[in-house]
Amino acid sequence: MRRERRSVVGAERVGPYTLLRVDRGGLDPGVPGQFFMLEAPGRLLPRPMSVCLAPPGELAFLIDAIGPGTRALCALERGDSIAILGPLGNGFRLDVERPLLVGGGIGVAPLPYLSEALGRPRAVLGFRSDWHAEAAALVPNAQVCVEPTLVTELIPDGADVLACGPEPMLEALRRLAPSAQLAWEAPMACGYGACYGCAVEIGGELKRLCVEGPVVC
Repeated sequence: MRRERRSVVGAERVGPYTLLRVDRGGLDPGVPGQFFMLEAPGRLLPRPMSVCLAPPGELAFLIDAIGPGTRALCALERGDSIAILGPLGNGFRLDVERPLLVGGGIGVAPLPYLSEALGRPRAVLGFRSDWHAEAAALVPNAQVCVEPTLVTELIPDGADVLACGPEPMLEALRRLAPSAQLAWEAPMACGYGACYGCAVEIGGELKRLCVEGPVVC
């Protein structure tokens, strides 16, 4: 696998986030939950982004501009060039009987692609404000809650939970649904296990999310 250059097809605002659409070329979009390393021109390090949507000929990534790297990605316009490497990491297992998608904040990013792969099951999404909740429009069949209501208050018994979101939400889900598939988030510099920059402790074990995740069961 090698880093390739692709053209930006477009970028649009979704609440506080940016949906960056890139020409796919011959790239495989991978399994929902896997990620790509995206590098904007002039930036030293790439940023890991899960596939949000994979329409014909494109890959789309939902990005929150929280630092210099993500701000540079969000500033890209149609026709700009971007370096891309992927798909990387482990995605979600799709052999589940009663899928329930759970997302928090920018953690909704991989759920539209996952929803399509699973036939648009029910989803429960939590956000800090109505502005952030505009991203829920990307996920079919979504029940939306805004703080102070928490998504963990809306999880039915017996559901096969597939989730992505902030660490406190994932830890709570791990206690509520021990068999849940959880996509964790961490900064990454390489994306293939060399730098150990994405190592996090999960259930008492240290895991490199780029190779042992980001989806961990």
